[in-house]
Amino acid sequence: MSRLPIRTGPSPASSLSRVFALGLGLVLAACASTPPAPQPGAESPVPVEPVAPARSAATSFDALPGWNRTDPSAALSAFVESCRRIDARPDHEPMSAQAAYAGTVGDWRGVCAEAAVLQAGRAGPDAARGFFERAFTPFSLSGTGRLTAYYEPVVEVRARPDSEFSMALRARPDDLLTGDLGQFIAGLEGRRIVGRASEDRFEPYRPRADIEALDLGVPIAWGRPIEVFFLQIQGSGRLVWPDGSVARAAFAAHNGLPYVSIGRVLIDRGELSPHDASKEDIEAWLRAREPQAWTALFNENPRYVFFQLQPLTDPDRGPAGSQGAPLTPMASLAVDPAHHAWGVPIFLQAAIHGDPDWSGLVIAQDAGGAIQGPLRGDLFIGWGEEAGYRAGRQNADARWFVLLPNRLAARIARTS
Repeated sequence: MSRLPIRTGPSPASSLSRVFALGLGLVLAACASTPPAPQPGAESPVPVEPVAPARSAATSFDALPGWNRTDPSAALSAFVESCRRIDARPDHEPMSAQAAYAGTVGDWRGVCAEAAVLQAGRAGPDAARGFFERAFTPFSLSGTGRLTAYYEPVVEVRARPDSEFSMALRARPDDLLTGDLGQFIAGLEGRRIVGRASEDRFEPYRPRADIEALDLGVPIAWGRPIEVFFLQIQGSGRLVWPDGSVARAAFAAHNGLPYVSIGRVLIDRGELSPHDASKEDIEAWLRAREPQAWTALFNENPRYVFFQLQPLTDPDRGPAGSQGAPLTPMASLAVDPAHHAWGVPIFLQAAIHGDPDWSGLVIAQDAGGAIQGPLRGDLFIGWGEEAGYRAGRQNADARWFVLLPNRLAARIARTS
């Protein structure tokens, strides 16, 4: 995610700067003992020396389980989309100030150029596989990872509320402020703070219950409460109006408070078992109860997501991920940006719905609040009901392999 400037609401800019400076002091103590986690692409004053990914070993494509039977064509397309963002950056810039293994932009320039030529020629599975085999070196990451999935829901909406379509999708409120601490203190690049100005203080933004009660954020559409809640969890979706017109509800901001899984809340209460807590199980629990129960459960999750409307010019393209590239079904992966850089190809082996021995090549292009750690991934399945069904049931162990350009792999070998 790109660096965000301080955004101001209706208050004078000088006043907000003073408020933010005061609030900055409140968070420095918490940040001081925690290593900064800049987003990929953040500027670093220290040149990046490439090192092998943590707890990894260089290997061969023959060692990738199921590699020869995979179709990396979609991953090639996703990689080209990532390269369009990478190509706009200077060669000396680190791919990620946090994931040193990814080297610099210059280490990826050649493979990006080759991928673009191959994609323009409409490469098939064999040509795409040959490209990755020719241009990259796999690194096996030790340990057992975890693979879940997400999707882009399709949600019916109305322009005005009624008894059925009673929950708002809200635009970002004017008083929600977002800042990058790196704008004030070197070394904290990518550490974002979200809050609001309150007289002479900067304080956390309001939780979900207060946002709804105070009607904060202009409604951009109205939907069924259960569908709107799950739309917020996914972060984007396609909105369908009664006349059949479709637009995208794209992520605009969140309120900065931690995400709490209502599935976990229901498990802790003993109302769902750990093995029966899929999205469909949670929806069944909700539909068996009155809206008052929905509201109380929703409010257990203080995180609130705001949206912006965007035209859906190409229904075959997914929403933009954190890198800014459109997500590709079964080829885009949400990762922890503290451990991985945007645009890195990752080969996974994991059981997925309908295929207990699935393996595939994906590209790191997105992030998520619950996606933390070097072996934690969230696979973008696609959009619509079937994608939601599959995503809601995905939760499996996974083996991870990171693919790095040969030039970069050679530099890592020399460094080691």
